[in-house]
Formats: sequence, structure tokens, C-alpha cells
Amino acid sequence: MAATRDAYGKILAEIGKEKQNIIVLDADLSVSTKTAAFAKAFPERFFDMGVAEQDMIGTAAGLAACGKIVFASTFAVFGSGRAWDQIRMAAAYTRQNVKIVVTHAGLTTGEDGASHQANEDIAIMRALPNMTVIVPADSVETEKTIKAAVEYYGPMYIRLSRAKTPVINENDYSFQIGKGVKLRSGTDVSIIACGIMVSSALSAAESLKADGISARVINLHTIKPLDKELIIRCAQETKAIVTAEEHSIIGGLGGAVAEVLAENCPIPMLRVGVNDCFGESGKSEELLVKYGLTSNDIVKAAKACVRMKQ
Repeated sequence: MAATRDAYGKILAEIGKEKQNIIVLDADLSVSTKTAAFAKAFPERFFDMGVAEQDMIGTAAGLAACGKIVFASTFAVFGSGRAWDQIRMAAAYTRQNVKIVVTHAGLTTGEDGASHQANEDIAIMRALPNMTVIVPADSVETEKTIKAAVEYYGPMYIRLSRAKTPVINENDYSFQIGKGVKLRSGTDVSIIACGIMVSSALSAAESLKADGISARVINLHTIKPLDKELIIRCAQETKAIVTAEEHSIIGGLGGAVAEVLAENCPIPMLRVGVNDCFGESGKSEELLVKYGLTSNDIVKAAKACVRMKQ
């Protein structure tokens, strides 16, 4: 078990040794976002912008325009919402090399409650032209994502979690922006997941196997640009798709996959996610159960989807 935000802080500090043109900004949350590790190692290249997310993004865009690779971090709800206008105009519109890496996304922000649980940020960010949106599944994939982000030119939104989650990838795992990964083969239904829901999808597939249902599991870490070829292939081969995400079913992974299917290969599809509502304060595990984001919920959706196909 490991938190993706911890992996972010670790790898960022390591890469900083090699890449002298990396600048890191934070909005008074460096201990929580784990950018404090970079600040300790390279204080001359770290700037705490205070509780001023709009200023942070504007400054990040300005530094990027001067040739720097800029990482700007805060909580997901602030990084996607409070600074959205600055992200749109200063980073996305001008295609600046700004990496917006946010933590504390989704329901697993837990006791901080609805005001801090970003369940709509993927939808907000993927609607922006030029924006790349990635949701790593575990700590290993997070490190690979940050390394890839350094080499990729352009604005990015990388969504990380607060809680510790299972590690599903080996250290030699090969990550590529825009290319989903088949983690498990299956012929009856495809479960396409991102972020913390990938491990739940694997658990669900194992439970489905016991019931005689062969479930394919796809880690679709990149929400934009979307791996349309992989989605269409899954649709053609399994004839049923279930998506799973720690995000609203509106506009996130489920919405993106549904758009591809509607235009290319309409088949039975169901979405597992937050059903168009705000969260509440509570322990992460309890919230995932209450809002229907568990492996059991994926199992139920997969069985229903298979019945729809028949």
C-alpha cells in the first residue's frame, strides 16, 4: 500500500537533481502535496505562493514562457476549480509547459468533506483544449507519469490521491501517455478503470471469475488524449463495458468512454462512480461503500451489463 502523492514527492525530488530547469510551486500545502521534499532539496527552485492558487498558475505560466518546466501543486478541488480561468487562459490557451499535479482528489479526501472532495475535476480539465489529463493507478505509475511529464511539452493535469492504495504495477512497468494497459484478459465484459478504482476492478474480475464471467480489466490512466483504439477493440471483442472511477459519472472516464462508444461502436455500457451528488465527511472506506465505489459495485454492474448484452 502506498499513496500516489508520496510517490510524487519522492520522484520529483529525484528528477530535480538531473533537471536543473524544473521549478516547483505550491499553494501553502507543500507538506500535504509532498512537494516539501523538493523544497528541502532545492529551496532556490521552490516557491510557496500562499493561499493564492490563481497567482500560482499565472506565475507558473510566466516561468514556463521563460523555458522552465513548472510543476504547480495544490489540492484537486483548488487546482481545478479556484484557478480554472488562469489555467484556461494562461496555461492551456497558450500551451505553456505547466504541470498541474493535484492531490486529495475524490471521495478518499475523507473527513475533509464535500468542500474538499473534487469529484468533477476530470470533467473540468478534459474539456480544455491542449490539456493532457492523467490519473495514475498506483505509486509506481505515478513515478512513471511524472518522468513522462518532464519529457512532454505542454500543459498537463495529473490527479493524485490522499489515501494509501494497493500497488498493482511492477517497477519495470512501461508507461506511455495516451495508451491504456490491459491488466487482465477477458471475453464477457471489459472493465475500464482509472486511479484507485483499477485495483478494485482487478478484485472484481476475480470475483466474477468465480461466477463464470470472464472480465477483461483495462487501466485507462490517460483520460485525454483517450486511447480510442483500445476502447473500440474492447467493445468489439467483449460486447459489454463497465467503467469505474472515483469521480462523477458525468464528464469523467465514464463520459469519455461513452462518447467513443456512441460514435463508433454502441454496446451495453454501465458507469460506476459518484452519481451526480456531493460527498460528505467520513472515513474513506465508508464513503466508497456509501457512494457505490467498491469492487462489489463493479461486480454488480458487470453482471447487469452482461445481462443487457444477452
